[in-house]
Amino acid sequence: MQKILNYINGELLEPVSKQFMDNFDPSTGSVYSLIPDSDERDVELAVKAADEAYENWSSFSPEKRSKIMVRISELMEKHIDKLAEAETVDQGKPLWLSKTGEIPRAISNIRFFGTAIEHFASEAHPMGDHAINYTVRTPIGVVGCISPWNLPLYLFTWKIAPALATGNCVVAKPSEITPMSAYLFAEICIEAGLPKGVLNIVHGLGPKVGSSIVSHPNIKAISFTGGTKTGAEIARVAAPMFKKLSLELGGKNPNIIFADCDFDKMLNETVRSSFLNQGEICLCGSRIFIERPLYEKFKTAFIEKIKQQILGDPLNEKTKIGAIVSEPHFQKILSYIELAKQEGGTILIGGNNVKPEGRCANGWFIEPTIIEGLSYDCRTNQEEIFGPVVTLTPFDNEEEVLMMANSTQYGLACTVWTENLTRAHRISQKIKSGIVWINCWLLRDLRTPFGGVKQSGVGREGGWEALRFFTEQKNICVKL
Repeated sequence: MQKILNYINGELLEPVSKQFMDNFDPSTGSVYSLIPDSDERDVELAVKAADEAYENWSSFSPEKRSKIMVRISELMEKHIDKLAEAETVDQGKPLWLSKTGEIPRAISNIRFFGTAIEHFASEAHPMGDHAINYTVRTPIGVVGCISPWNLPLYLFTWKIAPALATGNCVVAKPSEITPMSAYLFAEICIEAGLPKGVLNIVHGLGPKVGSSIVSHPNIKAISFTGGTKTGAEIARVAAPMFKKLSLELGGKNPNIIFADCDFDKMLNETVRSSFLNQGEICLCGSRIFIERPLYEKFKTAFIEKIKQQILGDPLNEKTKIGAIVSEPHFQKILSYIELAKQEGGTILIGGNNVKPEGRCANGWFIEPTIIEGLSYDCRTNQEEIFGPVVTLTPFDNEEEVLMMANSTQYGLACTVWTENLTRAHRISQKIKSGIVWINCWLLRDLRTPFGGVKQSGVGREGGWEALRFFTEQKNICVKL
């Protein structure tokens, strides 16, 4: 059985403990590879390697770093089929989604930040004719990047790319649930000639590896994407150490549909924003609010669309809904469906686990589930489920829907459907969210800031925001 290895100081290594954990294929429920059960000793080796590599890597010109990163992106394109299959087997998403969405987006991350660093500029502030101030940005040093399981390689590269481009060395921890694509990425980095120690990947559990990265005194910044509770613990440990923090946390995103929307366009995109990647995307619109005159029409059409979604083997090109990433998460989602029933909700469609025929008979599959009849402030509508479950709620006016949409502890993303431009701008200003999509969903430009408000996170990623996060600003004043 294949053993995934750590990537430390340019080499693929077994963990110091020599212990491994099972890695499951969620579509079959079976173990298909082994993950290092690393601990603080492996993190120490990675930090030491990063420290030793830092002076050399940070002294590279932006052009030289860019050339290496572009080479990595080219090799990722060369191995796109292998990366896509690994992502699907590891996470459960349909293969077509890995091949056309996740892996190309990961390639874009490396290429975008690898080329953006060549255009990253500083500022100058003349003080009349007697002095000038100019600002320089320098890399922080060794930084920690911790990424989640839902979009494994995409969010892994989303973090490490700007860190590397700005001259930092990285100790990274991918999710122990979906480690395979990060392991393959390490092989690509070796092939591309990335200098030893610049990127180090330590696999393992959060309480062992993640906490060691967060608490290590030589790691000066932490970029984390994951659950809000984990983010709170990271902040508790890192803040007294005065580490820079970027935390992209949970979401319970509203999808607000007004009666004057382009109905067909809205319906197709709402299917995507509800159930893409089995609903395991932090940006999915899990709370759907529909203006009352449109409610029954929408409900009927939405259910019919969902009936057409094929659930099953992620390797089948016709599959639209794949497997849930792990058995614990599978059980969590089912528990929320039961909670919704207890809270008075009506299951309009779905709500059951599924056992597909053939090789996936023992996999973790849940039908796309639509629920109505719940109060906006019940637990089902307030807590993050992170699966193929959405609720429908009618509303009568803007004031009411804004109150319901803003009622959660989260504020990551929001989608608004209306042909009224004035209303669109008005809602966008009043919604408490870091991202608002008008008449679209998941339309992403890597130059734009990404992040949430309230308990959806701290800081922003993407574009210049990411390059600024991974650098320290220094002002130099020269008297003329």
